[in-house]
Amino acid sequence: MTTFQAIFLGILQGLGEFLPISSSAHLIIFPWLFGWKEHSLVFDVALHLGTLLAVLVYFWKDYLDIVVQGIAKPKSEKGKLFWFIIVATIPGALFGYLFENIVEEVFRKQYLLIAIVLAVFGFILYYVDSIAKNKIELSKMNVFQAALIGVSQAFALFPGISRSGITMTTGLLLGLKKEAAAKFSFLMSAPIILGAGAVSLLKNINHVSAEFSNFAIGFFTSAVVGFLAIHFLLGIVKKSGFKIFAYYRFFLAAVILAFYLLRAV
Repeated sequence: MTTFQAIFLGILQGLGEFLPISSSAHLIIFPWLFGWKEHSLVFDVALHLGTLLAVLVYFWKDYLDIVVQGIAKPKSEKGKLFWFIIVATIPGALFGYLFENIVEEVFRKQYLLIAIVLAVFGFILYYVDSIAKNKIELSKMNVFQAALIGVSQAFALFPGISRSGITMTTGLLLGLKKEAAAKFSFLMSAPIILGAGAVSLLKNINHVSAEFSNFAIGFFTSAVVGFLAIHFLLGIVKKSGFKIFAYYRFFLAAVILAFYLLRAV
């Protein structure tokens, strides 16, 4: 892997982890489009740990308040949010533990299928953004809503769906305000990224030193871009909603389809 490739993939991860466009789909599709070799699991760990750092740094004060209040005052506004995040994390963690390897094997090189998923979820995102009645503040959400958002997160294992996209869309369907749906999606991302990243890092810890340069580049790039992506999304949803990301998903699906057909000839 060249330095340019490491930086480019770090940018894709930083954008895709927090924007509703699917980081896993981008990390599969773009190397295929450019004819690059598949990146290693060690590098993949670096990318995800980078985005973990991004969300922790961006929301450090929120996380501090949530954890403290969750333990000291579990019935307070921030205290309940702590337990909501835990409830929302369980389905995704369980589904990932049971089915991640299976999904990985099935979807890894199914480029046409990924294009279809990108487009279909683009339509869903567009439709939900158009009809959702966004009235509920984050402070007014309940444990049932948190659980449903958590269940939806389990489907993010499939490349093209997008963890942030599916959780934000579910939040919108449940009546959360767009900013509230986005913020809860970001806050609940840390435990699932931390868990998956820790497991993968432990499995591949012996290979980190051999790829340290690219590991550091991918980690740093995804962290910086991820931080900026969070800020960008929180700003844009207040003005334009999520439709712009649906358009992008349609465009990328069309590009994948075109390349797929050209290479099949």
